Amino acid sequence: MESISPAIGSTLLPPAKSHDRTHPLFGSSLTTSRRINLNGICRKSRISAEQKASTAAVAIDFTDPDWKSNYESDFESRFNIPHLTDVFEDAVPFPSTFCLKMRTPITEDIADGYPSDENWHGYINNDDRVLLKVIRFSSPTSAGAECIDPDCTWVEQWVHRAGPRKKIYFKPENVKAAIVTCGGLCPGLNDVIRQIVITLEIYGVKKIVGIPFGYRGFGDELAEMPLSRKVVQNVHLSGGSLLGVSRGGPTVSEIVDSMQERGISMLFVLGGNGTHAGANAIHTECRKRRLKVAVVGVPKTIDNDILLMDKTFGFDTAVEEAQRAINSAYIEAHSAYRGIGIVKLMGRSSGFIAMQASLASGQVDICLIPEVAFHLHGPHGVLGHLKYLLETKGSAVLCLAEGAGQNFLEKTNAKDASGNIVLGDIGVHIQQEIKKYFKALGAPADVKYIDPTYMIRACRANASDGILCTVLGQNAVHGAFAGYSGITVGICNTHYVYLPIPEVISYPRAVDPNSRMWHRCLTSTGQPDFI
Repeated sequence: MESISPAIGSTLLPPAKSHDRTHPLFGSSLTTSRRINLNGICRKSRISAEQKASTAAVAIDFTDPDWKSNYESDFESRFNIPHLTDVFEDAVPFPSTFCLKMRTPITEDIADGYPSDENWHGYINNDDRVLLKVIRFSSPTSAGAECIDPDCTWVEQWVHRAGPRKKIYFKPENVKAAIVTCGGLCPGLNDVIRQIVITLEIYGVKKIVGIPFGYRGFGDELAEMPLSRKVVQNVHLSGGSLLGVSRGGPTVSEIVDSMQERGISMLFVLGGNGTHAGANAIHTECRKRRLKVAVVGVPKTIDNDILLMDKTFGFDTAVEEAQRAINSAYIEAHSAYRGIGIVKLMGRSSGFIAMQASLASGQVDICLIPEVAFHLHGPHGVLGHLKYLLETKGSAVLCLAEGAGQNFLEKTNAKDASGNIVLGDIGVHIQQEIKKYFKALGAPADVKYIDPTYMIRACRANASDGILCTVLGQNAVHGAFAGYSGITVGICNTHYVYLPIPEVISYPRAVDPNSRMWHRCLTSTGQPDFI
């Protein structure tokens, strides 16, 4: 691998690794200890792209004429999603109770003889697949190229299509389903909760509960919340989470103990990378105890930093709401004498929101993201370019992600309950540096700083995210009833898919500085390289 790295730079995809049902970042700890701390799991799930690249597994022998078929076989193995029959080989499936030709929910009097319409063509075949990558790059030097070998050989990578199956592995009258929302707030949480509940009721499930305040709700001090269509009917009309959110929680063993005591047979987990790491640990512990439980994740990260997916819910709303802040900054800057507007948006390790909000607004002159280094001072620094903008335009707007430029701030060892390093406020720092710079020049600038973070997180989902949340919630239920566990549902190349959790949380997804989207952003802002 090292010998070919210089030829293809950072565009080389890491080689396939052997499949393991345990999380690759946790080693054997998930299967050897029942006293696993959930906070520790969430912290271990966060490795940087740099760490990923430096530990990119064993090199592929491209001289082997069968390397391509071996890679495809290994990929298929890695992305083979866990199923209840892996543990319960004699599990008996039932005809699905989900059929849109029948409008009335399943009742107890027909529980032993589920109605089924074999002629309804609304079911997904278990062998249906979706192509993960759709661009055939001809060269590693193409913008955004993702190549496995130096010649950019086309390798098909297929993942499981999501949707209702003809056979199900749970009797609805015996199911107790639980929903939990973890981490921070994000537009669309209530939309997903609503659709999970509605779809569960269509299957015939009567016992549905919400776990309050994240994984913390599995403790004894908080009571579960009964859920029904009546309860959630209009919940999507407001932001936040009906169930509440929090970070951290009990150990995995304690959570599974609580699930056993409550009789939970389906757990739907809404959260980001750390939350999904916890969900995977819960799934593994349930398997170890031979519990017939389906654990299904729905990826929730406003930063859009989960691997392999087109986008995560809440992202579109965040980009749309960020327009208000950017437009306000533009008006403030444009109306002032030598005005500069600064907007700080979400994005700890990835700059997707800042990039797309800048691209959408058309009012941003400088966009700064964590993935692209920059200098503040010097002939090629941000401050020098601001001076040029004031001289030529009279005003400027700067949009930056919260994780950008952290190297300019004093390091801190402080962490939140999920194990995230508490970031310094780069927006305030740049605001102060701009003021000092122009004051030293004898031509002060009028600087306005806007941080709309919590206003954006608390918004209700827009129409685009509302549709995404609806389909994700429905497919999460379909996956659980189909007997899958330890999976998450996402959208890939406009199609909905099931993915094994370990594959999507290996490291945070980040903006590729050589991607066409970043190039489009630079074209829009007209900014130079600040190095």
